[in-house]
Amino acid sequence: MANALPNTEIGGIIKNQLLRCSTSVASNYRAVCRSRSMLDFISKLSVVEEEADESAFWLEIIIECNLIKKELVEPLLKEANEVVAIMVSSKKTSRNNKLKIENFKS
Repeated sequence: MANALPNTEIGGIIKNQLLRCSTSVASNYRAVCRSRSMLDFISKLSVVEEEADESAFWLEIIIECNLIKKELVEPLLKEANEVVAIMVSSKKTSRNNKLKIENFKS
């Protein structure tokens, strides 16, 4: 979809930003899978959440500026928002599990 953006200055800027944050979601999720501790896991989930949210932001800009047809962008925006929701939920679960473990130990 990034290649479908207009070959203009604004199109180029948005393309670059969108590619950076959307690919960062995948690479940082890989880092989540290699976390060394629960705190590291939660921290890295936060990075994935931020990058997915930024991806959603740029997709919203594409829609608002009519750079690509809304119908083509909306499924990607929906997916980005779903990734954000999954990361938020995963962080909550991880925090709750961490507290349970700490309370059990004490």
